[in-house]
Amino acid sequence: MGRVSRAQAEENRERVVATASRMFREKGTAVSIADLMKAAGLTHGGFHKQFASKEDLIGEAITHAFEEQAGHSAATEEGKAEERAVEQEREHAGEHAAARRTMIEDYLSVWHRDHPGDGCPVSGFATDLGREPGQAADVRHIYRNGVRNRAARVATGDDDGMAQLCTMVGALVLARATRDDPISEELLRAARTALLGSDTGQSEPRQRTD
Repeated sequence: MGRVSRAQAEENRERVVATASRMFREKGTAVSIADLMKAAGLTHGGFHKQFASKEDLIGEAITHAFEEQAGHSAATEEGKAEERAVEQEREHAGEHAAARRTMIEDYLSVWHRDHPGDGCPVSGFATDLGREPGQAADVRHIYRNGVRNRAARVATGDDDGMAQLCTMVGALVLARATRDDPISEELLRAARTALLGSDTGQSEPRQRTD
């Protein structure tokens, strides 16, 4: 078999990172390299040609997840500035409250509970990062920024959104852990009511949770 071209090698690498990002959120970082490469449609032996270690892949998978949620690519500083300007305009137009409600409803939905691989990386990687305090500093920095950015999206007035995010993530993690029991949806409903004042009854988001 001939050598893989540089372009094909990069495409394969991106496929592994995207697959890992999804599988790690679904099943945790304990997923084996063999299973991961099989899911990506590649051979096990190709892993070490692309990554120095599994820890490196975990870091890239977390980065990919946050970038995907931000718009499927890493935002430039100019892009971030534009996003902030747009957000300010929306707030001035009174749309922040509506955007916040939509985000909370979608986050605390049955769909999000049942699709962790496509869901929020804050909840998706929280347990594994908690078990791995030695994870690279840059990865933890990316995760911390993701937490702050997510909290900012539900902030209201003098509330920085941190407590609200804790309620959302905690309820989602508990709902996933009790998925086979009615208490699962009770947890989601209770959190929605606590954050929105009344439960809208929504269980299916319009799209993703980003």
